[in-house]
Amino acid sequence: METTLVFFSQLSMCESKEKPFFKLVHGLGKEETSKEAKIRAKEKRNRLSLLLQRHEFHEKTHSSTSGHLAKHTRVSPEEAVKWGESFDKLLSHKDGLEAFTRFLKTEFSEENIEFWIACEEFKKSKEPQQITLKAKAIYEKFIQTDAPQEVNLDFHTKEITTKNITQPTLHSFDAAQSRVYQLMEQDSYTRFLKSDIYLDLIEGRPQRPTNLRRRSRSLTYNEFQDVKSDVSIWL
Repeated sequence: METTLVFFSQLSMCESKEKPFFKLVHGLGKEETSKEAKIRAKEKRNRLSLLLQRHEFHEKTHSSTSGHLAKHTRVSPEEAVKWGESFDKLLSHKDGLEAFTRFLKTEFSEENIEFWIACEEFKKSKEPQQITLKAKAIYEKFIQTDAPQEVNLDFHTKEITTKNITQPTLHSFDAAQSRVYQLMEQDSYTRFLKSDIYLDLIEGRPQRPTNLRRRSRSLTYNEFQDVKSDVSIWL
């Protein structure tokens, strides 16, 4: 009997010592879960903030640019018709280049024509130091990954261009410029010829305010819905 009492007494003491331990472990588990939840909530807030900033940017761009797109230079219908003969004729004419740039802005793809123009200006450089500085600026703005106005290049062309600017020459961007030119000629140019901007010009009509199209990488409904579903975490 005494042996039994001693056994239960020891068991009770063990349990009393283990309880604080399990309580501590359980508390740490809750603390870790709480920290993880806070981290996830912070990530959601940051992501939502970024998406909303993009959304606001495109809204502001739309409101501020629509009025600007309504302005146009006086181009004769005869001259505008010539732009439909070839992409070269369009780009070689100052007003044609301006009209095409305005069209690309409605699709938020003006980085293509801006890169092409930058390459044309780059080829006029004469001083070695000027060539180096301009090459670096063009690469950082249009070519490198996550560049502010990154153009759409295939891996091979991008690799060649990256290699070329290690020792830049006036031909460092030839491959990339040619690729972007082809993309514009085969894609954007065909849509431009069907656009209101161009049709108004060949018909001699005043240019109308142009609605800007959202590009696919701006804020989308699915992205916003994904964040919205977790808003309750940090409200």
